[in-house]
Amino acid sequence: MTKTLTLLNEILEYNHQFVENQEYKKYESTKFPKKRMVILTCMDTRLLELLPKSMNLSNGDVKTVKNAGALVSHPFGSVMRSILIAVYELKADEVFVIGHHDCGMSALKSDQMIESMKERGISEETLETLSYSGIDFEKWLHGFDNVSESVEHSVTVIKNHPLMPSGVPVHGLVIDPATGKLDVVVDGYGA
Repeated sequence: MTKTLTLLNEILEYNHQFVENQEYKKYESTKFPKKRMVILTCMDTRLLELLPKSMNLSNGDVKTVKNAGALVSHPFGSVMRSILIAVYELKADEVFVIGHHDCGMSALKSDQMIESMKERGISEETLETLSYSGIDFEKWLHGFDNVSESVEHSVTVIKNHPLMPSGVPVHGLVIDPATGKLDVVVDGYGA
């Protein structure tokens, strides 16, 4: 029987060697961020290593929350809950919202995504049922037009959240995914 190499198999084979060779030891840390900060950023693949390197961050320095577009789309959703947990339970004293240029969310159109869903087997009946149940696909799947304005919006939601303690600086930045250059949109110390 020939073993088919799948992405999962490839990862598990690598992981076996990683653990066996004790390579994990160089990443040992605690659950508390050494630099006492939490970052909300985009899930873009270009930022995986670039963002921490551009900020001189290492394993264990920060708590990181990622989603599409670095957006706080609901004040009581999982993103905001994660930020509050980082602040109250994991000793983060500052919040950084970091969006990026050339973000896929800036081009996201709900109608195109719905067509992609249909092409991959989501039925019109399912979409109608969800729409009837109150899901506004136009709003839920809508991106943004301006990354700086989007970052500023997320900063405002976090800063003004009724459960966010006063005095926690909430910064907004935009990173260039080609160079790593950071531009400040909101200086949380002056806000």
